[in-house]
Amino acid sequence: MSEQKELKVEDIKTEAEEKRCPVQKSLYYVSKFLSDIMCGKCFPCALGTYEAKKRLENIISGKSTEADVFIIKRIANDMLEASRCKKGKDTARFVLEWMKSDALKDHLEGICHDRECLALIEYRIVPDKCIMCGECQVVCKPNAIVGEKMKPYFSGYLPFEIRQKRCTKCGDCIKVCPTGAIVVIDTKVKEEVKG
Repeated sequence: MSEQKELKVEDIKTEAEEKRCPVQKSLYYVSKFLSDIMCGKCFPCALGTYEAKKRLENIISGKSTEADVFIIKRIANDMLEASRCKKGKDTARFVLEWMKSDALKDHLEGICHDRECLALIEYRIVPDKCIMCGECQVVCKPNAIVGEKMKPYFSGYLPFEIRQKRCTKCGDCIKVCPTGAIVVIDTKVKEEVKG
């Protein structure tokens, strides 16, 4: 049986920093912390981090409440005070550090400014910018884009639109759009997207 290599706190932190969203960074950090072997000698690490992970997932999925924030903060403070190891204390510091930012308040309102929390964003096509070339539809693997490609001398086309329930938010459509007609917006934005 192969022995599992212990993850170093510095490596986890470096990997987490590759993400832009502070909440995503924390979830990544806590998930990596949980994936490594734990001694199980202190309850804040052994039990609290699992609960913190669930609460962070709630925030990222747009289903969070003030109670999630309170519990994450309490768990992190308990870990900082009661953890026996440096790894537990470093995890608590990392979580508490991002909680000082405005990202938490924004996520509770359903906004991820870094556009990494997929449940909080939508891809939309700006009708005024769309030239109906169909390039986005060609690259869309889940067939989330509906509409008709424009042909010379014809009219009455169905404009391109992204079906939100099918969209995986992969970003392939944005990469091929020649006019920048596809934009990423917060799901809380209800008004019409204009060019």
